[in-house]
Amino acid sequence: MAKQIYKQVLSSFIFLSVLLYQSNTVSSFRKPFDLAKPCKRFVVHLHNVAYDGDNTANATSAAIVNPIGFGDFNFGKFIIMDNPVTMDENYLSKPVARVQGFFFYHGKSKYDTWLSWSVVFNSTKHKGASNIMGENPFMEPTRDLPVVGGTGDFIMTRGIATFTTDHIDGNKYFRIKMDIKLYECYY
Repeated sequence: MAKQIYKQVLSSFIFLSVLLYQSNTVSSFRKPFDLAKPCKRFVVHLHNVAYDGDNTANATSAAIVNPIGFGDFNFGKFIIMDNPVTMDENYLSKPVARVQGFFFYHGKSKYDTWLSWSVVFNSTKHKGASNIMGENPFMEPTRDLPVVGGTGDFIMTRGIATFTTDHIDGNKYFRIKMDIKLYECYY
């Protein structure tokens, strides 16, 4: 009797193993990514104009928490943003998207931020949002941040966004070149 139960359990286990092996869920993890060939790629420029008390009409970001005197690296400063994104470096070019989200300074020994951004496209070519989230050591020349999902044309995408800060004008303006490479595309 025990031998018969053992055979039934073993055959059930083999059947389920073969079923899982053949399923899309398991086999999708076996596909290697070709990092040289993303399924979608965008090179765009984010423009940030910080609110300074006098530029309400033009500001695209504002500090909502600004601790005073806690270190030399803005530790604890929290900024929300709604920044235009253009195809070229010109701030006055027609925006193709907006970056909406926040970032905060969390380094006590160096300038360092953590961010959560949605790159919201609303043009005739693309509709939807691509979500970027993670550590941004912005004093480095380039930074790779993960693309963790999206909506619309970017539903469930995964990839890498390489940031390069290509212009800084004091505390009032900065521009980031974003090279967004998507490796999982479903639309």
